[in-house]
Amino acid sequence: MPSADPAGPASRDPRPGQAGTREPFGARLAAAMADRGPLCVGVDPHPGLLAAWGLDDSVQSLRTFSLAVLEAVEPVAAAIKPQVALYERHGSAGLAVLEQLLAAAARAGVLTIADAKRGDIGSTMAGYADAWLRDGSALAADSVTLSPYLGFESLRPALDLAAANGRGVFVLALTSNPEGASVQHVGGADSVARRIARAAAVENQRYAGAALGSVGLVVGATVGNALSELGIDLAAVHGPLLAPGLGAQGATASDIKNTFGAAYPAVLATSSRGILQAGPSVAGLRRAAQETLQGL
Repeated sequence: MPSADPAGPASRDPRPGQAGTREPFGARLAAAMADRGPLCVGVDPHPGLLAAWGLDDSVQSLRTFSLAVLEAVEPVAAAIKPQVALYERHGSAGLAVLEQLLAAAARAGVLTIADAKRGDIGSTMAGYADAWLRDGSALAADSVTLSPYLGFESLRPALDLAAANGRGVFVLALTSNPEGASVQHVGGADSVARRIARAAAVENQRYAGAALGSVGLVVGATVGNALSELGIDLAAVHGPLLAPGLGAQGATASDIKNTFGAAYPAVLATSSRGILQAGPSVAGLRRAAQETLQGL
């Protein structure tokens, strides 16, 4: 796998799992987006995708798949987003592969978003934060996705640990699944999603002066007019906006620009199947990633 450019933005960050001085995640992500473009590639080793690559549903195939995706997209992706559930389903051996992928991405200078969607209270939330955000943890990623639906303040252990360690979080705010509206849209002018966005904006005040704060939101690329209908000002969040749904899920680059408007410069557009289906060839995967990036 090609080594990271020593002058590139990610080279200023020590390897996840090592203690040391690192810039805040938002600043590192902004630099990576400026250097490589605003593309995040989901690493989603679904059994069906493994089969399409000619691989069986095994831990060895999981490793082959994961490292091939990283090798392919390393020059063109600001970040990768491994779907934690698809590693967990293989038990401890699957999590070991995820650890290997996170370490390999760090060596390659590619930022990582562990798509774990963790959310709980008290010491349990602190345990999740410790696993994904603590220096020295084998599972430490540059950032992790979180669910705020036990109350935004329940995420406090992760918010504070991420800030202390130069890591970041992406909080679920406005997802594009049909069921999401039954919770996220509740409250009308003061909807749950709007309150989550406001809470993230408050957290990002500690990153004043940075290109981006380190508390991001997950906002689906296919939410359409929901942002305007709910009166959500994403530009005011001053954090990165992880936008899944580009490609196979139906969103185009034009859709993302129209949906996010003034907040578009903060959008990290995410594509998974649209790129992964071009495997197993590393060249094919890279070409698909480059084509996806061109429109952004």
